Amino acid sequence: MSETSITEEFPRPATGGTGGDAAATATRRADTEGVDGGVGLTALLVAAARAIETHRHDSLARDVHAEHFVRAAPACGGWPVRIGQVPEGDDNPLWGRFARYFGLRTRVLDDFVLGAVHDGARQVVLLGAGLDTRAFRLDLPPDCVVFEVDRAGVLAFKERVLTDRSAAPRAKRVPVPADLRADWVTALTSAGFDPTAPSVWLAEGLLFYLPSSVETSLIDTVDRLTTGGGALAFEAKLEKDLLAYRDSAIYAATREQIGIDLLDLFDLGPRPDSAGLLTARGWSTSMHTPFDFTGRHGRGPLPEPNDALEGNRWVFAHKPGP
Repeated sequence: MSETSITEEFPRPATGGTGGDAAATATRRADTEGVDGGVGLTALLVAAARAIETHRHDSLARDVHAEHFVRAAPACGGWPVRIGQVPEGDDNPLWGRFARYFGLRTRVLDDFVLGAVHDGARQVVLLGAGLDTRAFRLDLPPDCVVFEVDRAGVLAFKERVLTDRSAAPRAKRVPVPADLRADWVTALTSAGFDPTAPSVWLAEGLLFYLPSSVETSLIDTVDRLTTGGGALAFEAKLEKDLLAYRDSAIYAATREQIGIDLLDLFDLGPRPDSAGLLTARGWSTSMHTPFDFTGRHGRGPLPEPNDALEGNRWVFAHKPGP
């Protein structure tokens, strides 16, 4: 989960109300929300999970900044940043199993980015970057540029926390304040992104918040902006009916313990076959369950009955070079 944005060139979902005025109001509210409500809160959820992961003796990914995001946001006062602060420990569906899921996802996508950079990509684009700190955490070459695309309110909160910590990125970092209801492509290219140079893109915890048509347009845009040798990783959901898992332990714990109803935030319409779209455009793609990586890394979530993670897929795509 991360902050999501929807570009102006993409079709808007229906907003209700009176047309343009309602849409403009929704845009202003999304920009001012920051991390204090709506989808913005999910960025804090993931940050808390990364903090818990960081303090584990068998951590798969370390993020020393994560707990400071949590502590700086009034919306999540009292949330744990260590598993020892959770009475049930790893038996807690939210801070145990779900947090381990986010820790595993962080590690897997870290490895994907580093692999793409090793293969020559020097532009990393984080779509709906949220509180991602890969520019600070990963061993990136100094000529690498990390573009963080998200709403201005989210990036402002993030900048404030990192500045207070005197955090220094390991590569050039370029925040790109842009709502996906605005022209984020122009914002990205104006910030220095070069469509003719190899790039690696992440859409982590993003697409299932978007209507199907918006997801398809986003994937199409990434294809258009990615030259040969580029790569993309994204998280998708395959369930035909997300509400079938409304009473799963993960969703119930998230609602009851921190007041985030993920199913109220997800778009519940049919999902597109984005991996198939990329394959048809000539990309090589592979799709995995999170449980595949649990086996590979020796820890992480395992399948269970009525499992909200059952339909989650991690897709890895590479665009062939010239």
